[in-house]
Amino acid sequence: MLSFFRVNDPFRLIGVGIYLLVLTLVYLLFNPFPVTSAQLTWLILGERVGDGFLLYKDIIDDTGPLAAGFFMLMDLIFGRSLLAYELVGRILIIFQILYWNSILIKFRAFDENTYLPAIIMAALFHFSFDMLSLSPALLASCFLILALGQLFSQTVLQKEGSESTLLIGLYAGIATGFQPNYLLFLPYLIFTGIAISGFSFRQLMLSLIGYFLPILLIGVFYFWTEGLIEAIEIWPLSFLSEKYYYQSSLDWLMLGAFPILIAVVGYFVSTVLKGSTINQQKQRNLVILWLIFAAFEFLIIKRQGAFQLVIFIPVLTYLISQFYIYFRSGMIANGTFLLLILAFPAFTWWFWQQEITSDYFVKQSTNQPEKSLMVLGNDLSYFQNSNLGGPFLNYNLSREYLEQERGLPEKARIFQMLQVQKSEVVLDPNGEFKRLLRQFPALEVKYQEVKPGEFRLKK
Repeated sequence: MLSFFRVNDPFRLIGVGIYLLVLTLVYLLFNPFPVTSAQLTWLILGERVGDGFLLYKDIIDDTGPLAAGFFMLMDLIFGRSLLAYELVGRILIIFQILYWNSILIKFRAFDENTYLPAIIMAALFHFSFDMLSLSPALLASCFLILALGQLFSQTVLQKEGSESTLLIGLYAGIATGFQPNYLLFLPYLIFTGIAISGFSFRQLMLSLIGYFLPILLIGVFYFWTEGLIEAIEIWPLSFLSEKYYYQSSLDWLMLGAFPILIAVVGYFVSTVLKGSTINQQKQRNLVILWLIFAAFEFLIIKRQGAFQLVIFIPVLTYLISQFYIYFRSGMIANGTFLLLILAFPAFTWWFWQQEITSDYFVKQSTNQPEKSLMVLGNDLSYFQNSNLGGPFLNYNLSREYLEQERGLPEKARIFQMLQVQKSEVVLDPNGEFKRLLRQFPALEVKYQEVKPGEFRLKK
């Protein structure tokens, strides 16, 4: 199998397609994974934005505004279809596989042109079930990999007026619009652009203009929809709110130990035992720095789930491909390749199947469906049969938002949000809503506490 994908023949991509199709059928037909807390959040967000409510102004959540818009389109077309999220996610994965393999061939990243990176990348995406589904991280990574591809072009072209310098910033800015935490990649682009790609001052400015252009357009949109103040207030709070620990980092290390080991050996062989061109050295430095900045990105990211690890896949693909290019044949090369392509996805699928009972998955709700429901807590299972009512979707961020010291204008904005979005039922296990009602007597008279922690709108 290793020799099959080593050949420089685009028809080898048919084998990659069959590989992805088989694994997709296994994931979707044999014991499919139930909806997770993160997925249900995005389903609710898309539904709520489609109802005419604006993220940050009317909905308290830390999802990127471009991702919220994409989820709105998904809701308009497919409704609350988890299958649609799975299929669209795989379409984005196929795009990344084809693009990254083409970049490695086009800019001679290795001594030989090969389609090994495509099959390796396809296998790595099966590290976790939620990495395969649509998510803000997956959407943003599509644009980050485009930016990385343009950086690769700079290691070869070195053209003063190349449009790639503008595209580098533009792609990275769009990625930040999908995933705000990817703001950390801005210093990466600046540093690598100057130190590795040799940006002139003009190229650096062009790249920065490209980066801030989509962010500026997002700001203009919020200005015209009268939500800029709320966006400026809430967006920084997303870096301060408490994290959601969906999965254990030890589980990630255990599952990723094998591909990481191959990647480390591949890096050692390519740097110490084998020679490389100057362009290949620059490309390797780009990849290693990407790995470092991606690791730091996890210090600020709030939703700690395996789906966030997609930013590591291009660099791991690059390093693992070096391992198999320099170990051309033999028992070690063929044996580890079969383990990576076949045993690795099978083991990770089995492992996450054992975790279905964890809190990351939404338990089946037995509650009565409500037309509009607001939950000031982390249990989202109530929304399986009910629609969101009220502004508070992300509980940790909402709590951070409500605990801020407020003047009269800020209190007026909260009152306006609750007045416009009067939820029929409010579940308040921690007492935040009760304390909130005491601040707004005009709102307090409209709700009745039917039992501890549950309020209903008076008829």
